[in-house]
Amino acid sequence: MTALQNRKYAQWFRGADVDGDGFITQRDVRMMSERYIAARGAAPHSAPARLLAEGMDEFWRNVIVPMDQDGDGKVDLREMTEGFRRVLTDPALYPQQVEPVTECFFDLVDLNGDGKIDRAEFQLMFDAVAGVPGEDCAEVFAALDRDGSGALDRAEFHQAITEFFYGNDPEAPANHLFGRLTG
Repeated sequence: MTALQNRKYAQWFRGADVDGDGFITQRDVRMMSERYIAARGAAPHSAPARLLAEGMDEFWRNVIVPMDQDGDGKVDLREMTEGFRRVLTDPALYPQQVEPVTECFFDLVDLNGDGKIDRAEFQLMFDAVAGVPGEDCAEVFAALDRDGSGALDRAEFHQAITEFFYGNDPEAPANHLFGRLTG
C-alpha cells in the first residue's frame, strides 16, 4: 500500500467514523446512510432507503467485519488500513466488494431519477455523508465530470469510486472524493 492510499483511506475513515470515537462500527455504517436519507428527505422505510440500508449492511459484513482483527465489533484506523490492504487489492473484485453500495448511493443521489447526478445532488450527498465542504465538492465534481456534461453518469461515478479505493495516481481527481487530501 502506498502513502497516497494510506492518506485516502484515512480520509475515508474520518468520514465513516460518524460518531468520532476512533472506530467504525456497524452503527457508524448505518448512520452514514441514515444521514443521507435524512438530508434527501426520503422516508426512512421507503424502498430506496431499505435498499441502501441493506447494501450498507452487506458492505459492513463483507468488507468491514473481516478487518476486525481482535473481534471486538469495531474497526480502528490501523485495522481498516490493513484490511483495505488485504481486501481492496484487485479492481476486478469491485463488483462484489463496492459496486452494490455504490449503485444504491447513485440511485439515492439521483434525486430527479434522470440517470445522472448533477452538481447539487453530488454536493448534497457528500456534504451529508462525508461532511465534505461545498467548495471541495464543486471542485471534485468538475474534475469527475470527465465529459463536461454537467452531470455524472453511472460510469463516471463508478470510475470515481474505483479510482478512490483502488487507484494510486496522485493526480486522480477521485483522490479528494471524501474530502481534500493534504500532505
